[in-house]
Amino acid sequence: MKILYLTLKKKWFDMILSGEKKEEYREVKPYWSKRLLTEHFDVIEFRNGYSKDCRKFRIECTAVEKAFGIIEWGAPWNKLVYILYLGKIIEGMKS
Repeated sequence: MKILYLTLKKKWFDMILSGEKKEEYREVKPYWSKRLLTEHFDVIEFRNGYSKDCRKFRIECTAVEKAFGIIEWGAPWNKLVYILYLGKIIEGMKS
């Protein structure tokens, strides 16, 4: 099982945890292109902060594609992003 570790701001962390937000976005830049297009991630571990005792959970990553995201969920206006599609929470916190 390959895990992608990502840190989020509280707003996006809480929206994903509640099930309201079903996608996470990353900019189309060489770093993310190499990471997301050359490797397959089964799970994403979201953290809300950097301390060792911060809130975190793991969720299924069902797919990744380059497309336009939903602005209300943090995607930039009229700009392609990598969309990480999220499935079920599999470990850690549940809302």
